[in-house]
Amino acid sequence: MGILKPHSVHLQIDTPTAPPHWALLERELLRAQSTACQEFYARYFDERGYLLCVPRWGGDDGPDDAAENLLNWTMLHALGAPDVILELYKRGWEGHLRQYTEAKTVEVPFAREGMYYREFPVMFDWFHHGEGFSAFFLQGLSDPYDPLFQERTRRYAGFYMGEDPQAPNYDPEHRVMRSMFNGSRGPLMRKATGLDWAGDPVEIEGRFGVLHGERSYEEMVAHFKDYNDVVGDHPLNMGATTLAMNAYMFSAEAAYRDWLLEYVDAWAERTEANGGIIPSNVGLDGTIGGACEGKWYGGVYGWGFTVVVPQTGELAHRSYQSRSPYGFGNALLLTGDQRYVDVWRGVIDKVNENARPVDGRMMYPHMYGDEGWYNYRPDPFAAGTLEVYYWSMDPEDRKRLSGNRWVAYLAGEDPDYAVDALQDGLDTVRRRVAAMREDKTTPDTRLSDDMNHINPATTEALTELMLGGLPTGRVGYPLHCRLRYFDPERRRAGIPEDVAALVEEMTADAVTVRLVNVNPVEERTVIVQGGAYAEHQLIRIELDDRTVPVQSSAVGIRLAPGCGDRLRITMDRYANQPTLAFPWDRA
Repeated sequence: MGILKPHSVHLQIDTPTAPPHWALLERELLRAQSTACQEFYARYFDERGYLLCVPRWGGDDGPDDAAENLLNWTMLHALGAPDVILELYKRGWEGHLRQYTEAKTVEVPFAREGMYYREFPVMFDWFHHGEGFSAFFLQGLSDPYDPLFQERTRRYAGFYMGEDPQAPNYDPEHRVMRSMFNGSRGPLMRKATGLDWAGDPVEIEGRFGVLHGERSYEEMVAHFKDYNDVVGDHPLNMGATTLAMNAYMFSAEAAYRDWLLEYVDAWAERTEANGGIIPSNVGLDGTIGGACEGKWYGGVYGWGFTVVVPQTGELAHRSYQSRSPYGFGNALLLTGDQRYVDVWRGVIDKVNENARPVDGRMMYPHMYGDEGWYNYRPDPFAAGTLEVYYWSMDPEDRKRLSGNRWVAYLAGEDPDYAVDALQDGLDTVRRRVAAMREDKTTPDTRLSDDMNHINPATTEALTELMLGGLPTGRVGYPLHCRLRYFDPERRRAGIPEDVAALVEEMTADAVTVRLVNVNPVEERTVIVQGGAYAEHQLIRIELDDRTVPVQSSAVGIRLAPGCGDRLRITMDRYANQPTLAFPWDRA
């Protein structure tokens, strides 16, 4: 990687430009979300950082939902929100870890000594681990040098790398996680029960409103009554590789990289051995379907996981495959090897090969059970189609996508998208603040997830438009983006005050971005980095009639007052090992 000194400037932009509408909207959306988050924190957290709710264990309203009230806060700061957002997140996160270590179950056996042990859930699935720890996993974007962040990341990674005798989750011989239920106290090696998933009995009617629609505790347990087969490995467990990913990115220690690739490679091999479709159960001996009577489609959240909704009697198909591609995305970040993208592209195509005409219309399967493919729908199986296209940038992969305005915008087909998305973001802040101010609940009538839908930090549009990135949401994985920004004056991550950025076009080897300083009086300097973790090497910048060679992972750009320009940046994607180090701290 090229060396970038803290205040070095490779490029001066002095083309006057009236502040574009999108730039003013972008700056206002950052400001509005930051202000609203401070009000949200004051309303729903106490001085210790504890969430003002009734803390419970469970898949409906458990610790992960409590943590989701801080979802996107670290991402918001990494985009450029003021430091108070990071400070409040850290206060709330410390409170969350203490609150759910102190919170104990009475009837759920494995959480009777605390729902968290060693600052991590005692045992649950990675669908919920990923949601609860999404904000923490992205803390390194803004705060990679925090000793607690590093210490916790190492500890958590140790739970999954065979390093911790109290948490024997991983079998290195067979390269399997031993259960879909895993955590700081190790794996659950029996069938799970509705109680394990739903948590202790709780008063519902007249007191709480359960967001999943259950009207009683009995219906909460019934919701999970078939969530039994958790022994053995499941693709969701690739979520644990994010821990090793973060540890590698701040330490550069090969053990983390090696383990991540070892485990993801195991899933790539299983997928190939299963005819190109990723299995949803792998036995303790590494055999496909080995913990579910040989059924590759078995297990909770498996390809054949269809359950009955207790309050309606309707069938619900819950094969959760949408997060599996990101495990292969972690391996891509480390290696740049497109074969990891090929794995998931193959899964998509293999499923859709089983389409058939019904009443003259082509229908596509989304589930597989004892009788073969089922749950046929008009829309093709599409989990991971956006990710595959984003990682490959192959026009053929785009053909699987439909109705994605952001992708159409990047192709020059939807020029209104940027302004529309930013305006929608501002409207979302308005509606969420209004809902917060109208909330009449008290802490003893409030479950941990009651506020999730009014958390003001919604960073999807900003991530797309500013960074050219995949929205992080609550998938529990790292950020994938083309560009990221740093403020060399304040020595922090995020776009400097008064600067706005808009990624307008992307190809496999280039990105076009507009940078604007909306301040008519003062100049601003911004560092532009290739990728979220400096994984992309910047080759050269073209603007106006100039071509500026770069050959670095980052470049410093000075914007004169009230000036801006469109830059086409040629890059070599995935050329560098990913790192959390700030540009001025790496060589």
